[in-house]
Amino acid sequence: MRFRQTGSLGAQANAAVSGLAARADGRTAEVADRAARAIVVAVRLLRIPTAVVGAAPLPFIAATLVLGVLAKGSVGVAIVVVGVAMALVSALFWGRRHRVLRAVADPERLASELAILVSLSGRVEESRGALAEIAGGGGWRVLSRLRGVWKGTQMTGRWIDGIGDLEHARYFAPPKIGTNVTITVLALWLIPISVVVTLIAVVGTIAGSI
Repeated sequence: MRFRQTGSLGAQANAAVSGLAARADGRTAEVADRAARAIVVAVRLLRIPTAVVGAAPLPFIAATLVLGVLAKGSVGVAIVVVGVAMALVSALFWGRRHRVLRAVADPERLASELAILVSLSGRVEESRGALAEIAGGGGWRVLSRLRGVWKGTQMTGRWIDGIGDLEHARYFAPPKIGTNVTITVLALWLIPISVVVTLIAVVGTIAGSI
């Protein structure tokens, strides 16, 4: 596993990751490989459902923005502001979805990086055992149960520096795994909110034109 090098900084990153990978024992590597494959399956199963979640509010967001432009005065400005806010949440969700899908594109590299994360956690036996349970479970629940693997892991400078170099596994460990959950919840709430906002925008636009 190599990273693109940019002078000495790239070389140092490669050396650091290579050193951590070398410390991962055979049992950890085996468990990480099985867990990576379970994660890949789970993410691919969620590919279509997440696309539906992301696409559902788009027509309402577009309608809200159009109605905001058509509306007059402060009402129109308020509608546009709300529409832009919803569009930003939608863009955030689509961007994170794309990065997570890209993270599972290379299962072997993901497995190597998961093994490194176990070493970085400072709780090798416990983290490895939890990862083994996830590897045997399968299904979409793998992603929600991943948070339990790193429970109790200290966000030390060593962890933060190390996880920053792991382009694939970092989306399945803190702090990004918590961000994944938050963004997904926001996207789910965006569906009913966008419908309600669109209806309010219709009423506001009609009232403003009278």
